[in-house]
Amino acid sequence: MLTERVPVGLMSSVVAPEKPTSNTMGPKEVELILVKEQNGVQFTSTTLVAPAPTETNVSGEEERETWGKKIDFLLSVIGFAVDLANVWRFPYLCYKNGGGAFLVPYLFFMVIAGMPLFYMELALGQYNREGAAGVWKICPIFKGVGFTVILISLYVGFYYNVIISWALFYLFSSFTGQLPWVYCNNTWNSPNCSDWADNSSVSDIYKATPAQEYFERGVLHIQDSKGIDDLGRPRWQLTSCLAVVIVLLYFSLWKGVKTSGKVVWITATMPYVVLTVLLLRGVTLPGAIDGIKAYLSVDFLRLCDAKVSVKGREGDTNKVWIEAATQICFSLGVGFGVLIAFSSYNKFSNNCYRDAIITSSINSLTSFFSGFVVFSFLGYMSHKHNVALDKVARDGAGLVFVIYPEAIATLPGSSVWAVIFFIMLLTLGIDSAMGGMESVITGLIDEFKFLHKHRELFTLFIVVATFLISLFCVTNGGMYVFTLLDHFAAGTSILFGVLIEAIGIAWFYGVDRFSDDIEEMIGQRPGMYWRLCWKFVSPCFLLFMVVVSFATFNPPNYGSYTFPPWANMVGWCLAISSMTMVPLYAIYKLCTLPGKFCDRLAYAITPETEHHLVDNGEVRQFTLHHWLVV
Repeated sequence: MLTERVPVGLMSSVVAPEKPTSNTMGPKEVELILVKEQNGVQFTSTTLVAPAPTETNVSGEEERETWGKKIDFLLSVIGFAVDLANVWRFPYLCYKNGGGAFLVPYLFFMVIAGMPLFYMELALGQYNREGAAGVWKICPIFKGVGFTVILISLYVGFYYNVIISWALFYLFSSFTGQLPWVYCNNTWNSPNCSDWADNSSVSDIYKATPAQEYFERGVLHIQDSKGIDDLGRPRWQLTSCLAVVIVLLYFSLWKGVKTSGKVVWITATMPYVVLTVLLLRGVTLPGAIDGIKAYLSVDFLRLCDAKVSVKGREGDTNKVWIEAATQICFSLGVGFGVLIAFSSYNKFSNNCYRDAIITSSINSLTSFFSGFVVFSFLGYMSHKHNVALDKVARDGAGLVFVIYPEAIATLPGSSVWAVIFFIMLLTLGIDSAMGGMESVITGLIDEFKFLHKHRELFTLFIVVATFLISLFCVTNGGMYVFTLLDHFAAGTSILFGVLIEAIGIAWFYGVDRFSDDIEEMIGQRPGMYWRLCWKFVSPCFLLFMVVVSFATFNPPNYGSYTFPPWANMVGWCLAISSMTMVPLYAIYKLCTLPGKFCDRLAYAITPETEHHLVDNGEVRQFTLHHWLVV
């Protein structure tokens, strides 16, 4: 008996020719068994052998996983971009900066920078089908920016998951007949605790509401810490909530986009359902219309103001236009590597242009819509306690963990409304956290190919490492660590990363070449508007934002607490550690390539697929036409 295995392709003369199919699996193998009888008659039988675990395409390369459905990708991008900042940041910025007039600079920067950069990242990931680091095979010297955005996403995960754990803690606390942040007769309350009636006649420095004390003293236990140098042990309640969040993240990500694409069906759609329900309830409350009017009131003179006060601190300056530009930079999620990672799992011919328009527009509309929800309740609080709207309007964690819970507590069936609200916060946070983790996992797995076979273990390693670092944020002084990370992890560094990314694509790789890639994918070349934005407008905008970020830098603080100099130094080291990836990798690349410096530079700025042209002396970047063409 003679037994041998041959690929199906090699047996086409023996077996009926195989029809082309859309199946992405590699060629199957068959086991051919020849049995030779004594009379010379041969009997042939074939047996299918299971394909190898790693699927391959016809060229022998590993076939990349794709989204189960197109809607999975759209929901994932929307879920990542629409996060807690849409609820606790944008509405307050509108109110503070001229109401509806704030939409003028916001939409302006959205058109000239937000959408073009969003479109650029989606197209970059989809064409190259790699994570944030791997896509820079188009210009190897810039691969460091890929590691920059991966590090930033990792740093953000250290504290962003903590916000979700706070929401989970509040959710558990809401399953009670009387919400714990209503009265001052709890063990965590201080003598300064008073309701709004008392607080309206006394300075806020000396009095605190029950909801404020519940957050700071009942949840965070910040009263047990003297500062960032006195953290204490992790609190088991918050640690348990954080562990639940980490488990949810792991089982949402461990199998790749096939599982995360299903999770976002809940996490990306639930916030819209809850926001709608809250709006319908909010507009029925007394004073809600006044709050919405204040939110929408148009004051175009504010657009001409040179300076405004920030959080009531005299001497702090910030321009309305700068705040609009900053909001655009961070609200769309550009520069975290998430859009690149998500789009890398798209089919090659997917219309990423349409996706960019749809998802970026939905993000901005969600921010605007959430303002109605927020200010209907803020107007109600202002009316109920007979105080100015300025007294209850705030942004950040204070809005969703102090003001909003306090407003909900005054409603009939307050526990039910609290559960609904904190479920919304959970879903808003989870899919954004999933995006950040996916950026890290995809970026490193694509760069270090041996990790492909161990995705489950590598995902476990990443989430556990994130959990261990996050433990510093759930100690008694954890809020100080949280504030430091929030201030430094993804501020100037993310603007710098996107700036280098835009320069690398538009100038070194070339807008014309990038446009050719997009045309190859969707059959339509980007218009002159997009090409001008990519080459000139967006890089200038980002350069301006980086300069402004350095020029207007203020050291972090939490309430009256000022961070010691060493803490600020640690913060800057954190920010610089990600930014230095760009020059360090460029130096490494230039030092490891062979030949003279000019040859090494040519190889470093030329796409890896065109290195044979460098051998022949053909380097596009060494011609004037490359730098002038749009």
